[in-house]
Amino acid sequence: MEKSKVYFTNLRATANMNLLQKLDKLVRKAGIEGIDFKEKFVAIKIHFGEPGNLAYLRPNYSKVIVDLIKEQGGKPFLTDCNTLYVGRRKNALEHLDAAYENGYNPFTTGCQLIIGDGLKGTDEAFVPVENGEYVKEAKIGQAIMDADIFISMNHFKGHEATGFGGALKNIGMGCGSRAGKMEMHCSGKPVASKRKCVSCKACMKICAHDAISFNENIKAVIDHNKCVGCGRCLGSCNFDAIHNPEFGANDALNKKIAEYSYAVLNGRPHFHISLVIDVSPYCDCHAENDLPIIPDVGMFASFDPVALDMACADAANKQPVIHGSCLAEKHHHTHDHFINTHPETNWEVCIDHSVKLGIGKKEYELIEI
Repeated sequence: MEKSKVYFTNLRATANMNLLQKLDKLVRKAGIEGIDFKEKFVAIKIHFGEPGNLAYLRPNYSKVIVDLIKEQGGKPFLTDCNTLYVGRRKNALEHLDAAYENGYNPFTTGCQLIIGDGLKGTDEAFVPVENGEYVKEAKIGQAIMDADIFISMNHFKGHEATGFGGALKNIGMGCGSRAGKMEMHCSGKPVASKRKCVSCKACMKICAHDAISFNENIKAVIDHNKCVGCGRCLGSCNFDAIHNPEFGANDALNKKIAEYSYAVLNGRPHFHISLVIDVSPYCDCHAENDLPIIPDVGMFASFDPVALDMACADAANKQPVIHGSCLAEKHHHTHDHFINTHPETNWEVCIDHSVKLGIGKKEYELIEI
């Protein structure tokens, strides 16, 4: 079986070739120009970073890809979807404010920023998942599904629930609407907080299944016999009074991420870039970043997101542990830095399930540029 090609460049730079020029050279060598971009809408999925976190990718990197796509006649936009958790990126207005605060705007990136699932995280496309074990119909941000071509730019780092966050995590979880994220993270249905509910009744108005009523204290109550778990009530509540307390097992989460990735990628051209730099132990959704657990490695690119994640994980696991990091303080049960950082996770579940779905291959040929 032919191996997938993954292209790599290290982070050494000279006066004649800086890191941005190296990224441009890398993706061209990896074949990105083989995609027909002319007059096509191109979604570039990136994480804008939760304010307070400084490990997210600098906007300078995204401009390299934006400029290349525009050079090829494409119409690129940077995108991410709203978060399930309460933070600075739970609706489009705050999300864009956070992105601007972190340096992402049309002037620094050369293109517009669009929040994929709209103002309140309810603007979603329902995408069938063939042979899905957990997900039959993924809920993906509408703007992302409206794009003709999909590009992922990934900050490769540790993650407390999935082991690491790379291409598949950025695609599957990142492109899910708020309801989609609830479906991936949780196994139950949402509940309403009587303490936070202000009796505005916005949730009741948006519920299509008459599952929400108000008790004698005029506080929202969700009837789980009627609730279908669509998550629209989460998006409608401006007071964070609705949440889902039943978080699922990490292996199930990883499989759902693979199935959502399939929904995003199936049937259209796609290309993937990962930067293994500032490898923090936790997701960029944290409002802080800890000391990196390993030294910076380099930049990777491929048409195959599965092979890309494998190559990044293999390269990361060859690195020494940084003294003083949280990983250095842990007992090392394996030779895998990400499992040692988060022993309750197994990132290979997502990889293996993605292979089963036909997204890509684990076997790769690493080509250094």
